[in-house]
Amino acid sequence: MKKVSAWLAVIMMALGLGLMAPGAASATPSHCRLAWGSLAKTNQTMSAASVTNVRSGKYYCFDRLVIDLKGKATGYNVRYVPKVVQDGSGLPIKLRGRAFLQVTVHAPSYDSATGKATFVPGNRSEVVNVSTYKTFRQVAWAGSFEGRTTLGLGVRARLPFRVFTLAGPGNGSRLVIDVAHQW
Repeated sequence: MKKVSAWLAVIMMALGLGLMAPGAASATPSHCRLAWGSLAKTNQTMSAASVTNVRSGKYYCFDRLVIDLKGKATGYNVRYVPKVVQDGSGLPIKLRGRAFLQVTVHAPSYDSATGKATFVPGNRSEVVNVSTYKTFRQVAWAGSFEGRTTLGLGVRARLPFRVFTLAGPGNGSRLVIDVAHQW
């Protein structure tokens, strides 16, 4: 009888904590309800850093774009635009997706002292492969001009996003853009 009482107590506790409640999962897990917004995120500070790499990652609630820099990441301008344009010429960049983020880092993709390139994408139309991502549709190179580097990010829809910088590794830093999978 004591074993049955003990098991009933464990089951009741589990039900009380929601651990065994059937149908408790929702279409939108509460931890994915992000309050980022979709308005422009900017920091107008210029940087002495230079772009060295662009990469991406898939996460449960969002897709991530990371721009690696040699030096401290400071300035950026990330905003939804009707079309992303090339630096210098203003010519439009073709992007897949129903919404477009223009990502401008206030850092060149070349060494400002020597003029030597610090990052050259292998494919300007597909800087990173995002073909299996939930939100991202395409990352394209828009150029590096007058101390700024711009990328076009085609996304599934106008969704909330956040922008932040991280120090490291070493003396480098990273500019991070996360775009939520849903509102």
